[in-house]
Amino acid sequence: MNTNANELVQKLWNLCSLLREDGVTYHQYVAELAFVLYLKMAKETKREDQLPKGYRWDDLVRQEGVDQLRFYKELLLYLGTKGSNRVQDIYANANTSLRHPKSLNALVKALDALDWYGVDRENLGDLYEGLLEKNATEVKSGAGQYFTPRPLVDAIIAVVKPQPGETVQDPAAGTGGFLIAADRYVRSQTDNYFDLTEKQQAFQRRKAFYGVELVPETRRLALMNMALHDLEGELILGDTLSPVGRDLPKADIITTNPPFGTKKGGGKPERDDFTFPTSNKQLAFLEHVYRGLKPGGRAAVVVPDNVLFEENVGQEIRADLMDKCDLHTVLRLPTGIFYAQGVKTNVLFFTRGQTEKGNTRAVWFYDMRTNAPAYGKRTPFLREHFAGFEKAFGDDAQGKSRRKDQGSEGRFRKFTREEIKARGDNLDVLWLRDEGLGNTDDLPEPEVIVGEIRDLLQIALGEIEALTVLMERPEAT
Repeated sequence: MNTNANELVQKLWNLCSLLREDGVTYHQYVAELAFVLYLKMAKETKREDQLPKGYRWDDLVRQEGVDQLRFYKELLLYLGTKGSNRVQDIYANANTSLRHPKSLNALVKALDALDWYGVDRENLGDLYEGLLEKNATEVKSGAGQYFTPRPLVDAIIAVVKPQPGETVQDPAAGTGGFLIAADRYVRSQTDNYFDLTEKQQAFQRRKAFYGVELVPETRRLALMNMALHDLEGELILGDTLSPVGRDLPKADIITTNPPFGTKKGGGKPERDDFTFPTSNKQLAFLEHVYRGLKPGGRAAVVVPDNVLFEENVGQEIRADLMDKCDLHTVLRLPTGIFYAQGVKTNVLFFTRGQTEKGNTRAVWFYDMRTNAPAYGKRTPFLREHFAGFEKAFGDDAQGKSRRKDQGSEGRFRKFTREEIKARGDNLDVLWLRDEGLGNTDDLPEPEVIVGEIRDLLQIALGEIEALTVLMERPEAT
């Protein structure tokens, strides 16, 4: 976003103070603002034709006092049943947290008074995304768990390189960041689709990008986000780890950041197509991804460290992944870039093979974590921090560029499939010496240490649950 757009996002965020008198929390504020902001953005982006006449921004502005609040409540109900299918999806079961007419009036007037003309038309959709990011970075709970840092999303899309005519799936879509970034990449390669035929343009807008989101309010935000970026792809409300995920069409590309943790109550996915059922959501999502790719399709999946080394079903899934796919690259991410403190994450890049066996010959590891700065508010994590990784990855989206092992002192190293197999298919590979070890001045913040302990306890609980299931199985006769 440009400076004007960033300033506008900050001003939008500051408007939250107007609603505090109504007892509206930050999380409610984002949802509330989204309803009103969507009307305003539809006007600014000249897409009001998808809204029924009489229920648009100017209709809300011209109301005052009690009548305005009454009209607003009526508008939310009306848009949930009228207008384009996408608008009905966005406003389905919408209601307001506002109780006082003056709060709504202040919000509407403030939105109308902002300098929208200082922002390029093309960047207006990004304002909304900036607001979602603000909510994720400044609110420790709520939407943060559904928001992947934009520098990471953009870096992944830059190396995966989606092409016109390819389908892109996100089975844990959150607020739609991966789908929108993939669309933005294709537009940048095709003069904003003008290089494509009308039929190809229609495919890109309506069919190319699709996904699933489990949480209704998050899906609503994603739908608004996609609509403001002129995307009409399907975003299903449902659980990918249920038959909904099994029935998704195979994709050319899958990029996703699945939710962390175990399935509620320790239950397993309701998928009859999974060979390795597990209550570990990240492992289950990983199985979904490599099964959901077309032959030759490519994927990038964000996973926590435990996916790299968990034993039993974890080892079986990793071995199956390396059989069915070419797992060519593992990116070890720095700590502190996600909003749950202490979470250590990685990105697995792989290509689905044409056969079912022996597709991984070697895995390249890029270590961005060891001896990296402590990222956070004081040291923001930026797109430019991926420059070294992207150069090492190379231009080939399937990881086939000529690569150079940087040795024991470098960040990029190659390990053969045989070497990994000898490690029990454990992908938790580190070789750089941590210069902070032994220096108490460089110890992580207490919340980071607590987060690491919590992660280890969750892994232990998962193992106990798996062991309990095994013990409860009737003995074979």
